[in-house]
Amino acid sequence: MILSTLLKNIDYKLVKGSVEVEISDVVYDSRKAAKGTVFVALKGYNVDAHRFIPMAVEKGASAVVLSDEAEIPEGVTVIKVDDTRKALAYMSAVLFGEPENELTTIALTGTKGKTTTVAMLKSILEAEGLKVGTIGTLGIIIGEKIYKTNNTTPESYEIQQAMRKMADSGCNAMIIEASSLGLKWHRTDAINFDYGVFTNFSHDHIGDSEHKDLEEYLACKALLFKQCKHGVFNIDDNVYEEISRGAVCDKTTFGFSENADLTAYGDKLISRPGYIGVHFSSKGLKTLEVDVAIPGRFSVYNALAATAVSIKMGISEKAILEGLDNVKVKGRVEAVPVPGNYTLLIDYAHNALSMENILTTLREYNPNRLIVLFGAGGNRPKVRRYEMGETAGRLADLSVLTEDNSRDEDVKDIINDIIEGGISKTNGKYVVVPKRRDAIRYCMENAQDGDIIVLAGKGHEDYLEIKGVKYHLDEREIIAGIVASM
Repeated sequence: MILSTLLKNIDYKLVKGSVEVEISDVVYDSRKAAKGTVFVALKGYNVDAHRFIPMAVEKGASAVVLSDEAEIPEGVTVIKVDDTRKALAYMSAVLFGEPENELTTIALTGTKGKTTTVAMLKSILEAEGLKVGTIGTLGIIIGEKIYKTNNTTPESYEIQQAMRKMADSGCNAMIIEASSLGLKWHRTDAINFDYGVFTNFSHDHIGDSEHKDLEEYLACKALLFKQCKHGVFNIDDNVYEEISRGAVCDKTTFGFSENADLTAYGDKLISRPGYIGVHFSSKGLKTLEVDVAIPGRFSVYNALAATAVSIKMGISEKAILEGLDNVKVKGRVEAVPVPGNYTLLIDYAHNALSMENILTTLREYNPNRLIVLFGAGGNRPKVRRYEMGETAGRLADLSVLTEDNSRDEDVKDIINDIIEGGISKTNGKYVVVPKRRDAIRYCMENAQDGDIIVLAGKGHEDYLEIKGVKYHLDEREIIAGIVASM
């Protein structure tokens, strides 16, 4: 592709060379520079890639896009822009043939609920017969393929590349978790989303390398609604008025409020062996009786968000109901089929707050016993394991203590810390089964009718990290093996 074509949607200044040079790829990692590439020097909180320009040129880069002054040899085209991150987004979109034009694009922002709402939307759209690609916490997922990513919202080049793969593989829609940092760093620029969704807002991501304060955090989330056609908002959230004020999209609201366009009411918890969820009725945009296969009142909000988008898209009522009734989020209160008259869940809860949230939610279902299997990560502050032990001891009927990513520590020492620093401060019962496989088998072989058992800590992860080595461990595979041997 000719460089001038790549730059067609960008304001730039040609410092030297020619924009009519042929370009084979756009790179922002100097180690990937090669003959014919254009190197874009990104500025981050910790690293300024302008200092890697000499390496990129040495490796053969034909052109450099920068925002600061730099000494560059003759024969290399130099392009100056105000913001190289923004430039990377627009160049990547052109490089990959502007794939947004071939997909329905949906972006979700909010402190909590993004991953779950993405799963709900995907389940609904697939029930309608559509093929969906997703980008978020679980990686880039296209069909059965999962590509790992470093961030919830990857760099703009990876997003555009993924969208091209989705379009080429026959996807009809792309759903992305648009994190506040992804929006702040222009990773989602160059996409005019068909739908933008706001789930909720609470204190998070405040710090030197993230957001300086809550105001900036909220302002970054609000950026989504300046680059989408249809906005879908949680009207019950305290910041609804603020986040929707500068929106340039049309607005649809959801919530329990009578003022919402899609209102939920009559919510109640539902459970049976192997299924734990919530039921609610809706009115306004559509009158529905909905069962959601994810527990807790909070699931109603996520389901409302997914439903509101689906209604705006013209998705059938049948697909909405079927999608929500069958939804699964890998590693997030994920029910795994077992032959007994109890419920077995896999969840990513790996700190005291997430442990408190899931155990409090599950306690509302009045199980015969609430059992939690967990360990704690090695080479991490010991206070985390103390807090998890105390939380489990207070809220669970039985804690099964086992290994997690022990890293360079001895599993027995970690378990002892959980007991001494945490569970011993409560009246909670516990057993110790150091090997995670054996601990899962213990839970299943000793399950009673009506129990809810949570395997906490691993969630979507499929490994155990011990002494610098990652060993394969997928809890779903272990459970299936135990079931087959029972």
